[in-house]
Amino acid sequence: MPEKESAKRNTRSKRGFLSVLFGRGAVAALMLLAQAAFLFVVFGRLEQYSVYLTGTVTVLTALFLAYLLNTRSNPSVKLTWAVVIAVVPVFGVLLYLFITFDVGHRAEQRLLQNIEAESACFMPEQAELTARLKREEPDFAPLVRYLSQVNGYAVYENTAVDYFPQGEDKYEAMLRQMEQAEKFIFLEYFIVEEGEMWDGVVDILTRKAAQGVDVRVLYDGTCSILRLPASYPKKLRALGIQCKVFAPIRPFISTSYNNRDHRKILVIDGKVGFTGGVNLADEYINRRERFGHWKDASVMLRGDAVRSLTLMFLRMWNAGARERVYEPYLIEPAAAVTGGQGFVIPYGDSPLDDEYTGEMVYLDMIATARDYVYIMTPYLILDNEMVTALCFAARRGVDVRLILPGIPDKKYANLLAKSHYKVLTEAGVRIFEYAPGFVHSKVFVSDDTRAVVGTINLDYRSLYLHFECAVYLYKVPAIRDILRDFADTFPQCREITARDAASLPWSTRVLGWLLKLAAPLM
Repeated sequence: MPEKESAKRNTRSKRGFLSVLFGRGAVAALMLLAQAAFLFVVFGRLEQYSVYLTGTVTVLTALFLAYLLNTRSNPSVKLTWAVVIAVVPVFGVLLYLFITFDVGHRAEQRLLQNIEAESACFMPEQAELTARLKREEPDFAPLVRYLSQVNGYAVYENTAVDYFPQGEDKYEAMLRQMEQAEKFIFLEYFIVEEGEMWDGVVDILTRKAAQGVDVRVLYDGTCSILRLPASYPKKLRALGIQCKVFAPIRPFISTSYNNRDHRKILVIDGKVGFTGGVNLADEYINRRERFGHWKDASVMLRGDAVRSLTLMFLRMWNAGARERVYEPYLIEPAAAVTGGQGFVIPYGDSPLDDEYTGEMVYLDMIATARDYVYIMTPYLILDNEMVTALCFAARRGVDVRLILPGIPDKKYANLLAKSHYKVLTEAGVRIFEYAPGFVHSKVFVSDDTRAVVGTINLDYRSLYLHFECAVYLYKVPAIRDILRDFADTFPQCREITARDAASLPWSTRVLGWLLKLAAPLM
């Protein structure tokens, strides 16, 4: 046992080192050191011209800041970059250019745009349904228009939804459904780690592959340094399971490492689909304790809407494929399902376009709420738009409640969350911390009619940098189950009042303020 614990500590230490080495922090540190050396050499050798050099740098910095302020990026992001460039003008500009205009990033963008264009024909025809929604559901129709016409995501009827308030619930359901697979099983996950949960999945996948089922696994490349050996895809292929790694971490610095595949998608035969916050590691089903009790949520779709989850997976799978195939997996329409009332829209979000779909949907739900909007999120790292929306909703009488972790997984994220407590609680937003442990759910629900369950956190990484997905639910019976989950969870939380927020230790407030300045770059 002591040897195992020592090995775990060594692994965690290695993970931390590698994540720093290949992260934005490494780039920023190198730029700061380079600027210090550059200025030391330049001003040392050209001391007599220092006034002219300083003036030139000041003018160029001012011009670049003017350019920055006129870009389309988020105001909070602009502010952070403005501070960075003002403090380290020469290499701050170079760092900005490196991250913003990376050639590999643009090539990736063109590839995914081409894939979306060539596969758009597999989305169902929506004209008749959207016209009916405009007549019969005028409050819902504008969001349908946004997601379908601007983003290309279809709205579906004939889809039953099951809501799982815990990872354990999802795990049991996914095992049952995979056992029934006849044609294909597709898995796309941010985190995969060997243990009881993944072993149970692999056992079924191996048997199904031997039966001729098309089994594919796609996981994010951070697993290669944090969770799995680099050779793990070979191990799965030896079992008959096709496997790909999205953007594997390699020993060179690239901005593409910021654009992680944070999605969690499981599709079985195009008939059943899962998404939500639950990854494939033991803490998600509380077989291993990390940060107390781990609370997470997912949904299972049965019916027509699974088509969009299937297409999302295939688009990502085909990103590195020589031959891109869709037809065998998207031709057959789903059979009629029981319990398929209401409307369902599975949708994704990409960091490679100019649409912040995840944030727009959240803002729309807050803006349209009349009675209440309840939110579960592991992180509360907000930009000005989201703070304004939450405060305005509370001030116009909407019951706005946030459930956050009682035991956070990241200290800096907890400090950033607390930096918002004062302004939110003063506006009337109620904040609850989940006393038993960590909340990893990403769930919105409002007015008994609308809900979102997916992978999208309330932080800059999810809203601007990651590939994400979620399911929008409208007048779906499962919304009652989501609301019941909130009702069951509130009593397990400690509420943070305005007085509590105002009396936070000064060190917590100062660190939160400082971190908030750099939050968009984390």
